[in-house]
Amino acid sequence: MLSKKLLKEMNDQIKHEMFSANYYLAMSAWCHDQNLPGFAHFFKVQAQEENMHAMKFFNFIDELGQRVVIQGLDEPTNEFESIQAVFEAAFEHEQFVTKRIHFLMEMALADKDYPAVSFLNWFVDEQVEEEDTMRSIIDKIKMVGAKGHILYLLDKEMAARTE
Repeated sequence: MLSKKLLKEMNDQIKHEMFSANYYLAMSAWCHDQNLPGFAHFFKVQAQEENMHAMKFFNFIDELGQRVVIQGLDEPTNEFESIQAVFEAAFEHEQFVTKRIHFLMEMALADKDYPAVSFLNWFVDEQVEEEDTMRSIIDKIKMVGAKGHILYLLDKEMAARTE
């Protein structure tokens, strides 16, 4: 059974994961508006993944027989200066999520809540992957620039994302 504090923070994490999904949909919409369908697709897939993360928290709390509380969401940023700025914002957001996951892990460890620790281990590993993905795309954009045919090729690469 989750402590009251850990339960509250896990419910808050559902909100953060759902916000992440909305934020990535806003990024997808911006990319679509900029005629970058591959990047738009990348962020749609990312949004679906974030919804799945929210559902993992939802299901975990529910399986413990505890109360899931759905909270309202803030409006995400919808305007960006460049594709590089989009990915830099995504990377910063993933760093925020990583800090949240580490905070939850610290609470679970302090509570000696081993089922929660086991559950959160998946998210610790996932956040390493999430940050690496965003960082590597930023590096590619910086390396090749965000103009003309090179951007077109990078956009095509992003369209191939399936998960």
